[in-house]
Amino acid sequence: MDKRSLGQLAQQFRRSEERTDHLRRVLAAAIRLADADGVPQKDICEATGYTRQQVRRIVLSPDPDEDTGQG
Repeated sequence: MDKRSLGQLAQQFRRSEERTDHLRRVLAAAIRLADADGVPQKDICEATGYTRQQVRRIVLSPDPDEDTGQG
C-alpha cells in the first residue's frame, strides 16, 4: 500500500460517510412523514430496522435535521 493508494481510500471513505449522513437525514424525514401520515410505529420499525425508541426520538426531535445518529 503506497501513500497515493491510501489517500484515495481515505477519500472514498469520507465520501461514503457524507453519503451515509445524507441518507440518514432523508430516512429521518421519511420516518416523520410516515408518522404524520398515520403509519403505525410498529410498521415504521419493521421497515427501517430501527427500534421503537429510535423512531420516537426521530419523530419527537425538535430539530428536523436531527436523527440521533443512531440506526
